[in-house]
Amino acid sequence: MNTETSVSEAQQGRSAAQWLHWGIAAVALLALLVSGLLWQKLTSIQEQLARQSAQSGAQATEASATARRAQELAMETAAKLTVAEARLSEVSLQRTQLEELIQSLSRSRDENLVVDIDSAVRLAQQQAQLTGSVEPLLAALKSAEVRVTRAAQPRLTPLQRAIARDLARIKATAQADTPALLVKLDELVLLADDLPVANAVTTPRNNESLKRKPEEGITAWWGRLGSLVHEELRNLIRVSRIEYPDAALLSPEQSFFLRENLKLKLLNARLGLLSRQIDSVRADLASANVAMGRYFDASSRKTQTAMGLLQQVRGQMKALELPRVDDTLAALATAAAGR
Repeated sequence: MNTETSVSEAQQGRSAAQWLHWGIAAVALLALLVSGLLWQKLTSIQEQLARQSAQSGAQATEASATARRAQELAMETAAKLTVAEARLSEVSLQRTQLEELIQSLSRSRDENLVVDIDSAVRLAQQQAQLTGSVEPLLAALKSAEVRVTRAAQPRLTPLQRAIARDLARIKATAQADTPALLVKLDELVLLADDLPVANAVTTPRNNESLKRKPEEGITAWWGRLGSLVHEELRNLIRVSRIEYPDAALLSPEQSFFLRENLKLKLLNARLGLLSRQIDSVRADLASANVAMGRYFDASSRKTQTAMGLLQQVRGQMKALELPRVDDTLAALATAAAGR
Protein backbone atom coordinates (compact mmCIF):
# COMPACT_ATOMS: atom_id res chain seq x y z
CA MET A 1 0.00 0.00 0.00
CA ASN A 2 2.79 2.25 0.91
CA THR A 3 4.65 1.12 -2.11
CA GLU A 4 1.77 2.03 -4.35
CA THR A 5 1.47 5.29 -2.58
CA SER A 6 5.11 5.96 -3.03
CA VAL A 7 4.92 5.00 -6.66
CA SER A 8 1.95 7.22 -7.22
CA GLU A 9 3.63 9.99 -5.41
CA ALA A 10 6.73 9.47 -7.47
CA GLN A 11 4.64 9.47 -10.58
CA GLN A 12 2.90 12.57 -9.44
CA GLY A 13 6.29 14.16 -8.70
CA ARG A 14 7.51 13.25 -12.12
CA SER A 15 4.38 14.66 -13.68
CA ALA A 16 4.73 17.84 -11.71
CA ALA A 17 8.36 18.14 -12.73
CA GLN A 18 7.41 17.61 -16.34
CA TRP A 19 4.69 20.21 -16.08
CA LEU A 20 7.21 22.48 -14.42
CA HIS A 21 9.71 21.90 -17.22
CA TRP A 22 7.01 22.45 -19.76
CA GLY A 23 5.98 25.62 -17.93
CA ILE A 24 9.50 26.84 -17.76
CA ALA A 25 9.97 25.98 -21.42
CA ALA A 26 6.75 27.74 -22.25
CA VAL A 27 7.77 30.74 -20.23
CA ALA A 28 11.18 30.69 -21.82
CA LEU A 29 9.60 30.35 -25.23
CA LEU A 30 7.22 33.14 -24.40
CA ALA A 31 10.09 35.28 -23.12
CA LEU A 32 11.98 34.43 -26.25
CA LEU A 33 9.03 35.43 -28.35
CA VAL A 34 8.61 38.60 -26.35
CA SER A 35 12.32 39.32 -26.61
CA GLY A 36 12.15 38.74 -30.34
CA LEU A 37 9.23 41.02 -30.63
CA LEU A 38 10.95 43.60 -28.46
CA TRP A 39 14.12 43.27 -30.47
CA GLN A 40 12.21 43.57 -33.68
CA LYS A 41 10.38 46.61 -32.32
CA LEU A 42 13.62 48.09 -31.01
CA THR A 43 15.22 47.46 -34.36
CA SER A 44 12.28 49.12 -36.04
CA ILE A 45 12.56 52.02 -33.61
CA GLN A 46 16.27 52.26 -34.28
CA GLU A 47 15.70 52.17 -38.00
CA GLN A 48 12.99 54.81 -37.61
CA LEU A 49 15.30 56.88 -35.44
CA ALA A 50 18.04 56.44 -37.98
CA ARG A 51 15.71 57.48 -40.75
CA GLN A 52 14.48 60.43 -38.71
CA SER A 53 18.06 61.33 -37.86
CA ALA A 54 18.99 61.08 -41.50
CA GLN A 55 15.96 63.13 -42.40
CA SER A 56 16.82 65.66 -39.68
CA GLY A 57 20.38 65.82 -40.99
CA ALA A 58 19.11 66.30 -44.53
CA GLN A 59 16.66 68.89 -43.33
CA ALA A 60 19.39 70.60 -41.34
CA THR A 61 21.65 70.51 -44.38
CA GLU A 62 18.82 71.78 -46.52
CA ALA A 63 18.00 74.45 -43.91
CA SER A 64 21.65 75.44 -43.80
CA ALA A 65 21.73 75.63 -47.58
CA THR A 66 18.46 77.58 -47.52
CA ALA A 67 19.90 79.89 -44.89
CA ARG A 68 23.00 80.39 -47.02
CA ARG A 69 20.86 81.05 -50.04
CA ALA A 70 18.71 83.43 -48.01
CA GLN A 71 21.83 85.17 -46.72
CA GLU A 72 23.23 85.37 -50.23
CA LEU A 73 19.85 86.61 -51.46
CA ALA A 74 19.77 89.17 -48.66
CA MET A 75 23.27 90.30 -49.53
CA GLU A 76 22.36 90.41 -53.22
CA THR A 77 19.18 92.32 -52.36
CA ALA A 78 21.17 94.74 -50.20
CA ALA A 79 23.65 95.20 -53.03
CA LYS A 80 20.82 95.76 -55.51
CA LEU A 81 19.17 98.15 -53.04
CA THR A 82 22.44 100.05 -52.72
CA VAL A 83 22.77 100.20 -56.49
CA ALA A 84 19.12 101.26 -56.76
CA GLU A 85 19.65 103.97 -54.16
CA ALA A 86 22.77 105.13 -55.99
CA ARG A 87 20.87 105.19 -59.28
CA LEU A 88 17.97 106.96 -57.57
CA SER A 89 20.39 109.55 -56.21
CA GLU A 90 21.94 109.87 -59.65
CA VAL A 91 18.52 110.24 -61.26
CA SER A 92 17.53 112.81 -58.64
CA LEU A 93 20.77 114.69 -59.24
CA GLN A 94 20.24 114.51 -63.00
CA ARG A 95 16.68 115.74 -62.53
CA THR A 96 17.90 118.63 -60.39
CA GLN A 97 20.59 119.44 -62.94
CA LEU A 98 18.01 119.22 -65.74
CA GLU A 99 15.66 121.56 -63.88
CA GLU A 100 18.53 123.96 -63.26
CA LEU A 101 19.50 123.70 -66.91
CA ILE A 102 15.94 124.44 -68.00
CA GLN A 103 15.75 127.37 -65.60
CA SER A 104 19.17 128.52 -66.77
CA LEU A 105 18.07 128.30 -70.40
CA SER A 106 14.87 130.20 -69.60
CA ARG A 107 16.76 132.75 -67.55
CA SER A 108 19.44 133.01 -70.23
CA ARG A 109 16.76 133.60 -72.86
CA ASP A 110 15.21 136.32 -70.72
CA GLU A 111 18.62 137.84 -70.04
CA ASN A 112 19.44 137.85 -73.76
CA LEU A 113 16.10 139.50 -74.43
CA VAL A 114 16.79 142.14 -71.78
CA VAL A 115 20.30 142.77 -73.14
CA ASP A 116 19.01 143.08 -76.72
CA ILE A 117 16.26 145.50 -75.69
CA ASP A 118 18.69 147.56 -73.61
CA SER A 119 21.13 147.84 -76.53
CA ALA A 120 18.35 148.73 -78.97
CA VAL A 121 16.89 151.42 -76.68
CA ARG A 122 20.28 153.02 -75.99
CA LEU A 123 21.15 153.01 -79.69
CA ALA A 124 17.78 154.56 -80.53
CA GLN A 125 18.36 157.23 -77.88
CA GLN A 126 21.71 158.12 -79.48
CA GLN A 127 20.11 158.26 -82.92
CA ALA A 128 17.34 160.49 -81.58
CA GLN A 129 19.92 162.84 -80.07
CA LEU A 130 21.82 163.01 -83.36
CA THR A 131 18.80 163.51 -85.58
CA GLY A 132 16.60 165.51 -83.20
CA SER A 133 13.69 163.18 -83.93
CA VAL A 134 11.84 160.92 -81.53
CA GLU A 135 11.00 158.39 -84.24
CA PRO A 136 13.97 156.07 -83.46
CA LEU A 137 12.94 155.99 -79.80
CA LEU A 138 9.32 155.28 -80.65
CA ALA A 139 10.29 152.47 -83.03
CA ALA A 140 12.66 150.88 -80.49
CA LEU A 141 10.14 151.06 -77.63
CA LYS A 142 7.31 149.64 -79.76
CA SER A 143 9.54 146.74 -80.88
CA ALA A 144 10.59 146.13 -77.26
CA GLU A 145 6.97 146.12 -76.14
CA VAL A 146 6.05 143.51 -78.75
CA ARG A 147 9.00 141.27 -77.78
CA VAL A 148 8.26 141.48 -74.07
CA THR A 149 4.57 140.72 -74.66
CA ARG A 150 5.50 137.75 -76.82
CA ALA A 151 7.89 136.40 -74.15
CA ALA A 152 5.02 136.27 -71.59
CA GLN A 153 7.34 136.19 -68.57
CA PRO A 154 5.90 137.46 -65.27
CA ARG A 155 9.29 138.84 -64.20
CA LEU A 156 9.26 141.14 -67.25
CA THR A 157 5.89 142.70 -66.39
CA PRO A 158 7.49 145.79 -64.71
CA LEU A 159 9.54 146.31 -67.87
CA GLN A 160 6.40 146.20 -70.00
CA ARG A 161 4.70 148.82 -67.81
CA ALA A 162 7.80 151.06 -67.91
CA ILE A 163 7.91 150.87 -71.72
CA ALA A 164 4.22 151.80 -71.90
CA ARG A 165 4.81 154.85 -69.67
CA ASP A 166 7.78 156.06 -71.74
CA LEU A 167 5.82 155.60 -74.96
CA ALA A 168 2.93 157.66 -73.61
CA ARG A 169 5.28 160.41 -72.39
CA ILE A 170 7.15 160.62 -75.71
CA LYS A 171 3.93 160.81 -77.71
CA ALA A 172 2.68 163.62 -75.45
CA THR A 173 5.89 165.67 -75.70
CA ALA A 174 5.88 168.67 -78.06
CA GLN A 175 9.07 169.14 -80.04
CA ALA A 176 10.66 172.48 -80.85
CA ASP A 177 11.05 173.76 -84.41
CA THR A 178 14.79 173.46 -85.03
CA PRO A 179 14.82 175.36 -88.37
CA ALA A 180 13.05 178.31 -86.70
CA LEU A 181 15.69 178.36 -83.97
CA LEU A 182 18.44 178.37 -86.60
CA VAL A 183 16.81 181.35 -88.34
CA LYS A 184 16.65 183.28 -85.08
CA LEU A 185 20.31 182.57 -84.37
CA ASP A 186 21.19 183.84 -87.84
CA GLU A 187 19.25 187.04 -87.10
CA LEU A 188 21.17 187.46 -83.86
CA VAL A 189 24.47 187.08 -85.69
CA LEU A 190 23.42 189.81 -88.12
CA LEU A 191 22.29 192.10 -85.28
CA ALA A 192 25.60 191.71 -83.45
CA ASP A 193 27.37 194.10 -85.85
CA ASP A 194 24.91 196.91 -85.09
CA LEU A 195 24.67 196.57 -81.33
CA PRO A 196 26.01 199.71 -79.56
CA VAL A 197 28.38 199.11 -76.70
CA ALA A 198 27.63 200.61 -73.31
CA ASN A 199 30.45 203.23 -73.44
CA ALA A 200 30.00 204.24 -77.08
CA VAL A 201 30.52 207.97 -77.84
CA THR A 202 28.75 210.02 -80.51
CA THR A 203 30.52 209.98 -83.86
CA PRO A 204 31.76 213.47 -84.73
CA ARG A 205 29.94 215.10 -87.60
CA ASN A 206 31.63 215.61 -90.89
CA ASN A 207 32.99 219.11 -91.50
CA GLU A 208 31.12 219.14 -94.77
CA SER A 209 27.99 219.90 -92.78
CA LEU A 210 29.49 223.29 -91.81
CA LYS A 211 30.03 224.39 -95.40
CA ARG A 212 27.63 226.96 -96.63
CA LYS A 213 25.37 225.94 -99.42
CA PRO A 214 24.93 228.36 -102.32
CA GLU A 215 21.17 228.53 -101.93
CA GLU A 216 21.39 228.83 -98.13
CA GLY A 217 21.02 232.29 -96.58
CA ILE A 218 23.44 233.71 -94.06
CA THR A 219 20.82 233.58 -91.31
CA ALA A 220 20.07 229.93 -91.87
CA TRP A 221 23.75 229.13 -91.92
CA TRP A 222 24.32 230.89 -88.62
CA GLY A 223 21.39 229.06 -87.12
CA ARG A 224 22.72 225.70 -88.28
CA LEU A 225 26.15 226.60 -86.96
CA GLY A 226 24.69 227.49 -83.60
CA SER A 227 22.86 224.14 -83.44
CA LEU A 228 26.02 222.26 -84.26
CA VAL A 229 28.02 224.16 -81.66
CA HIS A 230 25.30 223.50 -79.08
CA GLU A 231 25.28 219.80 -79.88
CA GLU A 232 29.05 219.58 -79.72
CA LEU A 233 29.04 221.34 -76.36
CA ARG A 234 26.50 218.84 -75.08
CA ASN A 235 28.62 215.94 -76.28
CA LEU A 236 31.72 217.23 -74.54
CA ILE A 237 30.38 215.94 -71.26
CA ARG A 238 28.23 212.76 -71.25
CA VAL A 239 26.81 211.33 -68.05
CA SER A 240 25.64 207.69 -68.20
CA ARG A 241 25.28 204.79 -65.78
CA ILE A 242 27.24 201.65 -66.56
CA GLU A 243 26.50 198.63 -64.36
CA TYR A 244 29.82 196.89 -65.03
CA PRO A 245 33.12 198.76 -64.82
CA ASP A 246 34.67 196.58 -67.52
CA ALA A 247 32.28 198.02 -70.11
CA ALA A 248 33.46 201.56 -69.40
CA LEU A 249 37.08 200.59 -70.05
CA LEU A 250 36.51 199.13 -73.51
CA SER A 251 38.39 200.76 -76.35
CA PRO A 252 36.98 200.95 -79.90
CA GLU A 253 39.27 198.10 -80.98
CA GLN A 254 38.08 196.00 -78.06
CA SER A 255 34.49 196.76 -79.02
CA PHE A 256 35.18 195.22 -82.42
CA PHE A 257 36.54 192.04 -80.86
CA LEU A 258 33.64 192.07 -78.38
CA ARG A 259 31.14 191.92 -81.25
CA GLU A 260 33.18 189.23 -82.99
CA ASN A 261 33.29 187.20 -79.79
CA LEU A 262 29.51 187.54 -79.44
CA LYS A 263 29.00 186.38 -83.01
CA LEU A 264 31.38 183.47 -82.39
CA LYS A 265 29.32 182.34 -79.40
CA LEU A 266 26.13 182.54 -81.43
CA LEU A 267 27.70 180.61 -84.30
CA ASN A 268 28.95 177.98 -81.86
CA ALA A 269 25.43 177.70 -80.50
CA ARG A 270 24.15 177.25 -84.05
CA LEU A 271 26.68 174.48 -84.72
CA GLY A 272 25.82 172.84 -81.40
CA LEU A 273 22.15 172.94 -82.34
CA LEU A 274 22.88 171.24 -85.65
CA SER A 275 24.97 168.56 -83.92
CA ARG A 276 22.39 168.14 -81.14
CA GLN A 277 24.83 169.19 -78.41
CA ILE A 278 22.12 170.72 -76.23
CA ASP A 279 24.30 171.37 -73.18
CA SER A 280 26.88 173.16 -75.31
CA VAL A 281 24.15 175.26 -76.94
CA ARG A 282 22.80 176.28 -73.53
CA ALA A 283 26.28 177.26 -72.32
CA ASP A 284 26.97 179.37 -75.43
CA LEU A 285 23.58 181.11 -75.25
CA ALA A 286 24.05 181.82 -71.54
CA SER A 287 27.49 183.30 -72.23
CA ALA A 288 26.08 185.41 -75.09
CA ASN A 289 23.27 186.63 -72.82
CA VAL A 290 25.76 187.68 -70.14
CA ALA A 291 27.98 189.48 -72.66
CA MET A 292 25.01 191.25 -74.23
CA GLY A 293 23.71 192.45 -70.89
CA ARG A 294 27.12 193.49 -69.58
CA TYR A 295 28.86 195.21 -72.50
CA PHE A 296 26.07 196.54 -74.74
CA ASP A 297 23.74 199.48 -74.29
CA ALA A 298 20.55 198.14 -72.76
CA SER A 299 18.61 201.32 -73.65
CA SER A 300 19.22 200.80 -77.36
CA ARG A 301 16.30 199.45 -79.38
CA LYS A 302 18.60 197.09 -81.29
CA THR A 303 19.99 195.72 -78.05
CA GLN A 304 16.51 195.22 -76.69
CA THR A 305 15.46 193.47 -79.89
CA ALA A 306 18.50 191.20 -79.74
CA MET A 307 17.91 190.44 -76.05
CA GLY A 308 14.28 189.57 -76.71
CA LEU A 309 15.24 187.32 -79.60
CA LEU A 310 17.91 185.64 -77.48
CA GLN A 311 15.40 185.01 -74.67
CA GLN A 312 13.01 183.43 -77.16
CA VAL A 313 15.73 181.06 -78.35
CA ARG A 314 16.67 180.13 -74.80
CA GLY A 315 13.04 179.53 -73.90
CA GLN A 316 12.47 177.27 -76.90
CA MET A 317 15.58 175.26 -76.00
CA LYS A 318 13.58 173.60 -73.22
CA ALA A 319 11.21 172.13 -75.79
CA LEU A 320 14.20 171.01 -77.84
CA GLU A 321 15.20 168.43 -75.24
CA LEU A 322 14.33 164.91 -76.26
CA PRO A 323 12.26 162.96 -73.74
CA ARG A 324 14.30 160.46 -71.76
CA VAL A 325 13.45 156.81 -71.28
CA ASP A 326 14.62 156.58 -67.68
CA ASP A 327 11.76 154.29 -66.61
CA THR A 328 12.58 151.75 -69.31
CA LEU A 329 16.32 151.84 -68.59
CA ALA A 330 15.71 151.43 -64.85
CA ALA A 331 13.36 148.49 -65.46
CA LEU A 332 15.95 146.90 -67.78
CA ALA A 333 18.64 147.27 -65.12
CA THR A 334 16.35 145.66 -62.54
CA ALA A 335 15.50 142.77 -64.88
CA ALA A 336 19.18 142.25 -65.76
CA ALA A 337 20.02 142.05 -62.04
CA GLY A 338 17.46 139.25 -61.64
CA ARG A 339 15.26 141.07 -59.13
